Amino acid sequence: MTVRVVLADDQPLVRSGLRVLITDTPDLEVVGEAANGEEAVRLAAELVPDVVVMDIRMPGMDGIEATRRIMAGQGPTRVLVLTTFDEDEHVHGALRAGASGFAVKDMALDDILAAVRVVAAGDALIAPGVTRRLIADFLAGSRAASGGAPRPLEGVTDREREVLTLVGRGRSNGEIADDLFISVATAKSHVARLLSKLGARDRVQLVIIAYEAGLVAPPG
Repeated sequence: MTVRVVLADDQPLVRSGLRVLITDTPDLEVVGEAANGEEAVRLAAELVPDVVVMDIRMPGMDGIEATRRIMAGQGPTRVLVLTTFDEDEHVHGALRAGASGFAVKDMALDDILAAVRVVAAGDALIAPGVTRRLIADFLAGSRAASGGAPRPLEGVTDREREVLTLVGRGRSNGEIADDLFISVATAKSHVARLLSKLGARDRVQLVIIAYEAGLVAPPG
């Protein structure tokens, strides 16, 4: 199955480089390019790609607002945000807007391609270089808004709490299965139930919920 991609970046050189990279990859295909947020939203509606690779800083409508509008459409398209190490504040906004992944522009090219595949498969990804700061800063704002009280986990079983804790620590389904001595299929079922019970969109939100509930300690 070919993953259909829209590239949204105001720099033609960046789009060109990504297009060449993806064109040389058999399971990925560029179906459209946008130079700003408005074009990205329009192309997402018209072409219904699997993934929009979204820059944050663009003229006119930025990548955060474009992400919000694309996700509000309730379509199958997911957004992978490309960021740099000095844009944490913008990454927080993209997370709230509904982005499923965050990749850093100076990552290895193969890692960017892998990120596109992960997001297209319905999973979520945050580049390791921004994860710790992202979660710490996001939680600081979240806890300030809630008065510091841990988030309640109503209807979650003890086993599901264990699974959520491991998701919060960044474990994959395979690693969760190994840690809890269960099958990968069972681990996936637990994660699916957590997504449903907690109203979470993807694993990124489950990670945040695990921190908000106090199951995982914030990064120091």
